[in-house]
Amino acid sequence: MARIPLVKPANLSDPAIVEIFDWVTQMEGTVPNHFLVEMNFPELFKAKLATTQVLWQMGELTLPEVQHVGILVSRANGCPYCTAAFCTILNYGLGTAEDYVRALAEQGLTAVREDRLKTLLAFALKVNSDPKAVTDDEIAALRAAGLSDKGIVQLIHLVSDFGSYNRLNLALQTDYDYRDMWRALAFGWNPQAGEPAGDNDRGVKKA
Repeated sequence: MARIPLVKPANLSDPAIVEIFDWVTQMEGTVPNHFLVEMNFPELFKAKLATTQVLWQMGELTLPEVQHVGILVSRANGCPYCTAAFCTILNYGLGTAEDYVRALAEQGLTAVREDRLKTLLAFALKVNSDPKAVTDDEIAALRAAGLSDKGIVQLIHLVSDFGSYNRLNLALQTDYDYRDMWRALAFGWNPQAGEPAGDNDRGVKKA
C-alpha cells in the first residue's frame, strides 16, 4: 500500500488537471495511481506534468524515443512501476508491437537495433549512472545521430525527469496497477514473493 493517500478529486473543475487526466487516459487506458499520489501536491502536479509535456513533445526526440528512454532509465533505477508505465504508453498509447516492448522490458538496450535510438539510449543510461563520466566523443555521437544542442539538453533533462518519477514511486511504494507481465519481464517479479497475483487488463488493446 502506498505510504501516502491516493487523492481522487471529487470535482474535476480545474481545466489543467482535466486535460492531464484526459491525456493519460488516452495513453494508458485509465488514470494511474501515480497521478493520484502526485495529487497530494496539486500545484506541483500541474507544473511538473506541464514540464514533462514540454520535454516529451517540444524537443527533437520522437515520442516513441522518449518512452524508450523512460523504460530503460526506470529499469536501470529498479523501478517496476515506472518501467511498466512507459511500456504501457509505448505499447498501448503509441501502438508499438507488444513483442518488441516485451523484449525491451526484458533485455534492455540489447533489444534495440536502430543505430540512432541505440546511441540515444546508451547516452541516457550513462547520464543516469555516471554523468561526470560523459565524454566529448559521446556528445559528438549524439550530434552524428541528428541531435542539436536543443536535443542534447532535452535528452539529459529527460533522464532527470524520469529519475524523479522513479524516486517518488519507489520511496512512496505506489500501489502497482499495471500488467504484471511488465514487472515480470523487467525484474523477474514472482507472485510467490508475497505480492498479489493476477494480471489485470489495463494497457491491453482489445481486438
